Amino acid sequence: MIIGYTSGVFDMFHIGHLNLLKNAKALCDRLIVGVTTDELVSYKHKKSVIPFNERMEIVRNIRCVDAVIPQDSMNKFELWEKVKYDIMFVGDDWYQNEKWKEYEKQFGEVGVKIIYFPYTKGTSSTLLNETLLKLRNG
Repeated sequence: MIIGYTSGVFDMFHIGHLNLLKNAKALCDRLIVGVTTDELVSYKHKKSVIPFNERMEIVRNIRCVDAVIPQDSMNKFELWEKVKYDIMFVGDDWYQNEKWKEYEKQFGEVGVKIIYFPYTKGTSSTLLNETLLKLRNG
């Protein structure tokens, strides 16, 4: 059985999120999704629109998701030591990033493959937030 893992904030769930999850599930037997806690979101001086428990419930109810866990640390390898997934799926905005080059080396040593998916063009939670702000203030 191939276990896949991906994570994200999944704030204001949109088609890009759904594409990521569907594409990930197509490449593994069991898909585990980490949903970023509100506390971890705040480390970037950001705040999610949808509360953590609601984001967990939304992702948990997506057909292609087999399990949902809280993501309360940015340390992907620490989580792997607990979950032991075979493949990690991540957005291609991290491709060739120094931190992710290190992850590739570290995960390669334990046989975990990292697959980078392209972002869905034209939509993101950031773009949705900006659009809502303009509508409200406009």
